Order: sequence, then structure tokens, then C-alpha cells
Amino acid sequence: MRILFASSEAHPLIKTGGLADVCGSLPPALKRLRHDVRLILPAYPAARAAAGKTTPVAEIHLPGWDAPVRILEGLLPKTRVTLYLVDSPLHFDRAGDPYKASDGRDWQDNPLRFGLFARAIVKLALDQAGLDWKPQILHCNDWQTGLAPALLSQYPERPATVFTIHNLSYQGLFPAHVLEDLILPPEFWNLHGLEFHGQLSFIKGGLVFADRLTTVSPTYAREIQTAQFGQGLDGLLNARARDIQGILNGADYRHWDPARDKLIPARYDADHLEGKAACKQALQEALGLEPDPAIPLLGHVGRMVPQKGMDLILEACEPLLTSGQVQLAILGSGDRGLEARAQGLAARHAGRMGLRIGYDEALAHRIEAGADLFLMPSRFEPCGLNQIYSLRYGTIPVVRRTGGLADTVVDADALHLAEGTATGLVFDAPTAEALGEAIARGLALHAEPETWRGLMHRGMAMDFSWERSARAYQDLYRELISR
Repeated sequence: MRILFASSEAHPLIKTGGLADVCGSLPPALKRLRHDVRLILPAYPAARAAAGKTTPVAEIHLPGWDAPVRILEGLLPKTRVTLYLVDSPLHFDRAGDPYKASDGRDWQDNPLRFGLFARAIVKLALDQAGLDWKPQILHCNDWQTGLAPALLSQYPERPATVFTIHNLSYQGLFPAHVLEDLILPPEFWNLHGLEFHGQLSFIKGGLVFADRLTTVSPTYAREIQTAQFGQGLDGLLNARARDIQGILNGADYRHWDPARDKLIPARYDADHLEGKAACKQALQEALGLEPDPAIPLLGHVGRMVPQKGMDLILEACEPLLTSGQVQLAILGSGDRGLEARAQGLAARHAGRMGLRIGYDEALAHRIEAGADLFLMPSRFEPCGLNQIYSLRYGTIPVVRRTGGLADTVVDADALHLAEGTATGLVFDAPTAEALGEAIARGLALHAEPETWRGLMHRGMAMDFSWERSARAYQDLYRELISR
């Protein structure tokens, strides 16, 4: 099949979160299934630099923009996936991450930037860019690509469209005048189109107009159809319930496997766990913690936002740090208030808590390898990847029962321990007390070496590879094409 895969980020070209991991891994997995999959991204400076050699292959004219837009062709690094970069310097050649300036504020022209990107996607999807290639499937991801299915709906001869919701809380909402700024058809402005409480919603372009919708886990597919998790869109999603499918994200075990991870100080596997002890000691030393092989080391890597439950981690861990029961390693950034709270906790517990504000890919791997337990008390979690990585690294995940966390971790309660199926600690309430109780259960299990090794071995044997997920998408694409 011929598949055009559209995203605003993809690892290793540009990354702000899990979207990049998915969009850097799923296209290569589809390529390994012998499909002609091509990835299209904006030509950010970081993406152009990471892509290496690229060649201009097309020059397109888009409504609303006088200057022509170039299409650069290359390869997604270390794969055979063809890469197209949409090169419009006015929109994408700037410092900062893909969506925000260096001061942390959203770029004010984001609707223009990603409106242009959507129109470029449509040109390639309709084979109007002079590339002599027409996809059978256009697969869009999150709000930044949401206008593409809407625009394509106006063409009778078009590829089938799939829209994946990675996180419904990011919707791409902009003032009503953006409809005219982007020269969008007036008929899009209604309740059953792009209008959302008086604003223009990019994500509704995908939710309303794409042929099929997917989410990144089966549980999240059900959750977003409820008022609690639907972000005001649950009515629309219920109306499209037959078109929604939850396909669990995969892990890229080429990069996340302790047996061959080049970013950790010692490699190991389920049969040779000595390297994990070495990774723990190295992590303790790197973060200024007392090197102690016996003390449980808790880890967390993620955005410091309420969704991820960082406030719950800080509140639940403070008494454990005060009593000297645990050590804590945190890597992340986000909400300034949460960053300050974390810095205050680290200052009060120097030697027991290590904190790095920001993102460091190597340190993320080292925390996965060096920690004993990994904390993910998310208030909601569409899929989550760190709990999957933790399982492979023999680091027991402590997760809230929501979204993909519920689909990937089996609680170490008495029943599952007796059955030999437990892989982690799962709790229900989004409170510090519930997280604290789950951590306490984990510490009790950590004190039982035989039981703990059983948890580690079962987790390390789990297979959440992208090949499994890619085959599910392959089946979806085939169904759409046959229809």
C-alpha cells in the first residue's frame, strides 16, 4: 500500500513528547511490512539538520501565501522511509520548539503555520506536487494535521484518511477570524464542522472529516467517549463510535532495550541482571545520591504538568524521603510552579533526591535502567511509553489505572501474583494517598527478592513491539482501501 504519514514531529528529527516517538517508529515498522510509506513534516531547522542530505524535489503554490513552498526529500535517519520536509522559512525557520518560542509562549501564528502545513499535505495526497506519487492512505496525527482531512473532504477522488488522537486535551483552538485568515470554506463554520464554542478547532478537522479515527490504546478509545475524558468532544466521538479504534502504541526496542542500549553504563538482560545494579550505582553517582544498592530508587521522566501527576509524586514521596526509605530521581520540565516545587523538595532532601529540569535523552535511558520503580500517576494517559520501557528494563512501573497504563501493566495483587501474571503496581484514585499506598506495596515486594525478580522477569518478557501495532494499522488500511 502507498501511505502518506503526516506529523508535526518525529524522532530523531524533532521531539517534544510521545508523538515524536510514535511517528518516528510506526512508519519504519510499516516499511518493514513492505509498504510504500512516506513521512511528511515541517522543515524546522533541527529537522533539516538531523535529516542530513535532502534534495528539493518540488515547488508548490498554496492558497493565501505568495511565496512558493519547497518540498525537500530525504530519508528518516537509519531507515528506508522516504521523508518530505515542507520548507517555508517564514513559518518554520525559527528558534524554539515546534510550537513555542524560547520564552515558553505559543507562536502567535501557529494557525497560519499549521494551516500551511495542512495544505501542503493535501497537495501531496492528491498528487498535485509533481512527484508522480499518489497515496492510497493519508494518516494524520493530532491537531497540527487536523485541517488536512477537512480540506481533502472536498475532493471526490482522494485517498482514504485516518486520524490518530494522541492526546485529546491538545486541540488547536484559535479565534474565529482564523477561518478567513486561512481562506477556509465558510461551510466549515458550524457545529458539525470546525466550530467549537465560538472558536476554530483544528482537531475537529480530523475528528469530523477523517474516514476512521484511532487512539493510542483501547482503554483511551473508550475513555474519550465519556464526559470525564472527552474534553467537550465526547458527543461527537460517541456519534462516531463505530469509526473509532484503539491501537496500542509500541516500543521501539532498537532504542529501548537494556541488552543493546548504548546510552546506559552497563548492558543487561533478564538472565544477566548484574548490569542493572551497575546502572543504579552510576545513576546515584550522577545525580549526587548516596551509592546504596539496597535502598529502593524511584524514578520518573516526563512533562511536569498536572496530567502527569507530578504534584502527586512530590506529595507522596516527601514523607518517604524524610524517613530515608527511598531515593528519588526526576527528569522533566513544564509548569513553572511544579518545577519550583520539585526544586524545593530536592533542596530539602539533597543526597536523597536528584532532579534535572529539562530533557536529556541519555539521562532518560539511565533513569529507566537505574531505577527500581518507575512512577506514572497520570490523571489520564492516552497510551504512555515509559511504563512499556520500564517493563523491558526490569524497572517495576507504578501506574494509575487509566488509558494505556491500564492496558499494559498487571497489578501485583494477591490474585495476579498467585497466577504469575503480575508486572507492576496499579492504583485507581488520582490522589497522593493512593499513589503512596501503591509505592508502599512496591517497597514491601522489593523486600522479597524472589517475588521481585519474578516481577522483573515477567515484565522484561512482555512484547509491546511496533510490529504488532503496525499489523493492526495494516489491517485498518486494507479495510479502508477495500471499501
